[in-house]
Amino acid sequence: MNHLELKEFLDEKVLLYNHPRFIESDPIQIPHLYTLKEDIEIAGFLTATISWGNRKMIINNSQKLMTKLGNSPYDFVMNHNSNDLENLNDFVHRTFNGTDCIFFIKALKNIYQNHNGLECVFSKYIQNSTLQQNISNFKSVFFEIEHDYRTQKHVSDPMNNSAAKRINMFLRWMVRNDNAGVDLGIWKSISPSQLSCPLDVHSGNVARKLGLLTRKQNDAKALFELDSNLQNLDKNDPVKYDFALFGLGVFEGF
Repeated sequence: MNHLELKEFLDEKVLLYNHPRFIESDPIQIPHLYTLKEDIEIAGFLTATISWGNRKMIINNSQKLMTKLGNSPYDFVMNHNSNDLENLNDFVHRTFNGTDCIFFIKALKNIYQNHNGLECVFSKYIQNSTLQQNISNFKSVFFEIEHDYRTQKHVSDPMNNSAAKRINMFLRWMVRNDNAGVDLGIWKSISPSQLSCPLDVHSGNVARKLGLLTRKQNDAKALFELDSNLQNLDKNDPVKYDFALFGLGVFEGF
């Protein structure tokens, strides 16, 4: 396919998958349960954090976690007591366990109390067209309070050559607002043009077959290559093609 044919093909797939029915089988359904901005942010961040592995398991465990938070994640973060945290000890999703979960609640409280919330931390000091340095800065803020070293593995750092798939997915959820009804688009301080594609096995394999990616590893260097090629297709909203790449890989076995 030439450039125009590839763009037309992917644009058709975006229209197919960037649709409310996509929500039914995707973890994005969890933040969609809420209307308060802070509830959406926290539910989205925690859900994205455990979004690896079987999608049904991700959704089920995210629902369990929201139940443990009283289905009011912001209120829980800001007003929890030691007994509330004790109730999180038995939460587990793969290698994310109760210790990690309790720290995440404490770190989120610190961010909302002392850093004006998640949007403010992620949007602070944007210096260029990418948010990858901002993600690294976010990790520093997130772990500025006392924590177990093991918990750091659950927040990726692009400056350590990570593609940071789950955080980039979370940012897509929060920032994109194209009236399709899938992404939530509640953050106005970041432009969709600054987002990076959530690069995983599915999107990476499809991107390689389509000639959008040549690097074999799914790392930060691969993400830069993929982002550059997606920006050539749509400089204002390159990450909309995540729907096409993911849909082709997961639903069509492309």
